[in-house]
Parts: sequence; structure tokens; C-alpha cells
Amino acid sequence: MFFIHKIQRGVAMPLARLCAFLDANNVKYVTIRHSRAYTAQEVAASAHIPGREIAKTVMARMNGIMVMVVLPADSQIDFDVLREQLGAQTLELAPEADFKDLFPHCETGAMPPFGNLYGMDVYVAESLAEDEKIAFNAGSHTELIQMDYADFERLVQPTVLRFSTLVHA
Repeated sequence: MFFIHKIQRGVAMPLARLCAFLDANNVKYVTIRHSRAYTAQEVAASAHIPGREIAKTVMARMNGIMVMVVLPADSQIDFDVLREQLGAQTLELAPEADFKDLFPHCETGAMPPFGNLYGMDVYVAESLAEDEKIAFNAGSHTELIQMDYADFERLVQPTVLRFSTLVHA
């Protein structure tokens, strides 16, 4: 796997690595630099993109195994619904300490939603899969990548489920 090999060698910054992976897979994308932002809603505001169009990556532990859950920035996970849909005995939000070392070249909390490149299952909210485009952190709190959702789905092959609810401001 090209991406994992590059991560292990530590050749470049997260954005360059991710762009190289996308280029190798003939994906058209744009990169967006924005002021430092930590929450998905802050990223959306900083990048001038609606929250429903920004994908946030949430790490969870399902039956003791780390998984990636991806949903719109303006939504939250209904863990009971997701647990039931997955037939999992346990599903809970993973503390940062449990996953920060899994993404050594990414800022904590800014990992892109490509769990498949790290040997993790990826679960995507159906509402996000309905959009034509997807934008997400590219390994830092100042860079986004925006690409067609169809290309994201082709590369990641996530399981798409209905588990998110809109956060009311």
C-alpha cells in the first residue's frame, strides 16, 4: 500500500502524502488552507464551507477494536443506533490517548477519513454519502482536501449507515 509505505518512511508532511496517494489513484481534488481551527464547525467557518459539507472523523472503539466514524460537521453520532446497526456489543468514543499514536504524522484530531489505509473499518453517515463532494482535514488543523464523494467511496469503500443526528445550535 503506497500510503502506509510513505507513512512508515516519514518522507513528507501529511498533506503531501495524502495528495500523492490521491494522485496515484487519479483523483481530482482541491486543497484548502484555512486559519487554525480545531472543531469541525470551526473548520467549516474558517474555510467558508457549510458544516454539512465538511466531514469530521471520529475515532471509536467497537468491541475493543478501533474504528473510524465519518459524519457531517453539523451532526453528532447516535452511538446506540450505530451500535445496533453494527450488531456490536460495545461501541464508545475513543479517548485521544488511545489513537494519537496510530496517526504519527497527523495532528491529533485532524486525521483524514482514510481508515482503510491504517487497517481500520470506516463507517460513513448516510447524510454525508448523499453529497456530491466531501471535504475533510488533511492531517493538520490548517489544511483541507475537497474531492468528489464518489472517489472517496471508491478508495475507502466505507460502510454507509444512518446513525447521525443534526446538532441544533
